[in-house]
Amino acid sequence: MTPAQLREFCLGFNAAVEEFPFTPETSVFKVLGKVFALSALDAEPLKVNLKCEPELAVRLREEHEAIVPGYHMNKRHWNTVTVGGLPDAKVRELVEDSYDLVVAGLPRAERLRLDRP
Repeated sequence: MTPAQLREFCLGFNAAVEEFPFTPETSVFKVLGKVFALSALDAEPLKVNLKCEPELAVRLREEHEAIVPGYHMNKRHWNTVTVGGLPDAKVRELVEDSYDLVVAGLPRAERLRLDRP
Protein backbone atom coordinates (compact mmCIF):
# COMPACT_ATOMS: atom_id res chain seq x y z
CA MET A 1 0.00 0.00 0.00
CA THR A 2 1.37 3.40 -0.97
CA PRO A 3 1.06 6.55 1.15
CA ALA A 4 -1.51 7.91 -1.33
CA GLN A 5 -3.56 4.71 -1.08
CA LEU A 6 -3.45 4.82 2.73
CA ARG A 7 -4.55 8.45 2.73
CA GLU A 8 -7.36 7.77 0.24
CA PHE A 9 -8.57 4.77 2.24
CA CYS A 10 -8.63 6.72 5.52
CA LEU A 11 -10.53 9.59 3.90
CA GLY A 12 -13.04 7.18 2.35
CA PHE A 13 -14.90 6.67 5.62
CA ASN A 14 -18.00 8.70 6.50
CA ALA A 15 -17.10 12.11 7.97
CA ALA A 16 -13.35 11.35 7.90
CA VAL A 17 -11.04 14.36 7.66
CA GLU A 18 -7.30 14.88 7.57
CA GLU A 19 -5.74 17.44 9.89
CA PHE A 20 -2.19 18.46 10.83
CA PRO A 21 -2.33 19.46 14.52
CA PHE A 22 1.21 18.34 15.38
CA THR A 23 3.47 18.97 12.39
CA PRO A 24 2.89 19.52 8.67
CA GLU A 25 4.36 16.04 8.07
CA THR A 26 1.98 14.13 10.36
CA SER A 27 -1.45 13.39 8.91
CA VAL A 28 -4.07 12.89 11.61
CA PHE A 29 -7.26 11.25 10.39
CA LYS A 30 -10.35 11.98 12.46
CA VAL A 31 -14.03 11.19 12.51
CA LEU A 32 -16.18 13.87 14.16
CA GLY A 33 -13.14 15.23 15.99
CA LYS A 34 -11.83 11.86 17.25
CA VAL A 35 -8.54 10.40 15.98
CA PHE A 36 -8.59 6.97 14.33
CA ALA A 37 -5.25 7.03 12.44
CA LEU A 38 -1.96 8.98 12.42
CA SER A 39 0.82 8.70 9.88
CA ALA A 40 3.83 10.55 8.54
CA LEU A 41 2.90 9.68 4.98
CA ASP A 42 6.29 10.65 3.57
CA ALA A 43 8.27 8.52 6.04
CA GLU A 44 10.08 5.34 5.06
CA PRO A 45 9.08 2.81 6.02
CA LEU A 46 5.45 3.91 5.98
CA LYS A 47 3.86 3.45 9.40
CA VAL A 48 0.43 4.23 10.79
CA ASN A 49 -0.84 4.39 14.38
CA LEU A 50 -4.23 2.74 14.77
CA LYS A 51 -6.61 2.31 17.68
CA CYS A 52 -7.28 -1.29 18.73
CA GLU A 53 -9.12 -3.21 21.43
CA PRO A 54 -6.53 -3.97 24.16
CA GLU A 55 -6.76 -7.77 24.02
CA LEU A 56 -6.60 -7.81 20.22
CA ALA A 57 -3.70 -5.33 20.26
CA VAL A 58 -1.58 -7.72 22.31
CA ARG A 59 -2.47 -10.69 20.10
CA LEU A 60 -1.66 -8.78 16.90
CA ARG A 61 1.74 -7.77 18.28
CA GLU A 62 2.51 -11.41 19.06
CA GLU A 63 1.42 -12.60 15.61
CA HIS A 64 3.01 -9.89 13.42
CA GLU A 65 6.48 -8.37 13.61
CA ALA A 66 5.11 -5.36 11.71
CA ILE A 67 2.79 -4.45 14.61
CA VAL A 68 4.23 -2.90 17.78
CA PRO A 69 2.84 -0.83 20.67
CA GLY A 70 1.70 2.62 19.52
CA TYR A 71 4.53 5.13 19.22
CA HIS A 72 3.82 8.19 21.40
CA MET A 73 0.35 6.79 22.13
CA ASN A 74 -1.41 4.90 24.91
CA LYS A 75 0.18 1.51 24.31
CA ARG A 76 -2.84 -0.32 25.71
CA HIS A 77 -5.15 1.07 23.01
CA TRP A 78 -2.89 1.90 20.06
CA ASN A 79 -0.61 -0.05 17.72
CA THR A 80 1.96 1.20 15.24
CA VAL A 81 1.74 -0.77 12.00
CA THR A 82 4.55 -0.90 9.44
CA VAL A 83 2.42 -0.90 6.32
CA GLY A 84 4.84 -2.76 4.05
CA GLY A 85 5.15 -5.57 6.59
CA LEU A 86 1.56 -6.73 6.13
CA PRO A 87 -0.68 -7.55 3.17
CA ASP A 88 -2.73 -4.55 2.00
CA ALA A 89 -5.96 -6.33 2.94
CA LYS A 90 -4.76 -6.70 6.55
CA VAL A 91 -3.79 -3.01 6.72
CA ARG A 92 -7.23 -2.02 5.39
CA GLU A 93 -8.87 -4.30 7.97
CA LEU A 94 -6.89 -2.71 10.81
CA VAL A 95 -7.69 0.83 9.64
CA GLU A 96 -11.39 -0.02 9.37
CA ASP A 97 -11.33 -1.63 12.83
CA SER A 98 -9.75 1.54 14.24
CA TYR A 99 -12.40 3.73 12.60
CA ASP A 100 -15.21 1.46 13.84
CA LEU A 101 -13.79 1.44 17.38
CA VAL A 102 -13.67 5.24 17.48
CA VAL A 103 -17.18 5.53 16.02
CA ALA A 104 -18.48 3.05 18.61
CA GLY A 105 -17.32 5.46 21.32
CA LEU A 106 -19.27 8.38 19.87
CA PRO A 107 -22.68 9.41 21.24
CA ARG A 108 -25.55 7.45 19.71
CA ALA A 109 -26.92 10.44 17.79
CA GLU A 110 -23.57 10.98 16.08
CA ARG A 111 -23.23 7.27 15.26
CA LEU A 112 -26.67 7.30 13.65
CA ARG A 113 -25.67 10.30 11.52
CA LEU A 114 -22.80 8.17 10.23
CA ASP A 115 -25.09 5.21 9.46
CA ARG A 116 -23.13 3.09 11.96
CA PRO A 117 -25.28 1.65 14.78
